[in-house]
Amino acid sequence: MAASNLDGKLRASQCSCYLRQSYVLITVAHSTLSSVGFVFLCIPLCYQAFHFHVAQAYAHLGYPHAQHIVGQRYLQGAGVEKNEELAMHWFRQAAGQGHPHSSFNLALGALSNMTAALEEREVEKLLGVAAAHGLREAQELLENIQKSRKMP
Repeated sequence: MAASNLDGKLRASQCSCYLRQSYVLITVAHSTLSSVGFVFLCIPLCYQAFHFHVAQAYAHLGYPHAQHIVGQRYLQGAGVEKNEELAMHWFRQAAGQGHPHSSFNLALGALSNMTAALEEREVEKLLGVAAAHGLREAQELLENIQKSRKMP
């Protein structure tokens, strides 16, 4: 009977030990997963800032697609403070190199008074560039502007 009692205490001790080990493993796993979760939470935030700074560096080097991306980010306030003036600046830079979406955005900005007035017929030129590259919205807007100018 004494051996049976001792055997029961040994099993209880082993069970208690396993519970402590399991608790330690769960605690370590939880803190690790929390850290990993925090890292995964930070990746999108860091990625946006990183992406913006890389795009901005290429924009300063004169790459029209990067200039367009920077303009979009400023226009939407994505990852940076919203700034329509800077957005139009970058759209103007990219449009000057024939970027169709920037040409369209700059024309829309001029029509919405987001940017300094453009020279006469410049809006139509910008829309023409965008339309020539297949932007249906630009073609439709260009047609509407031309129709409205023909009306007395």
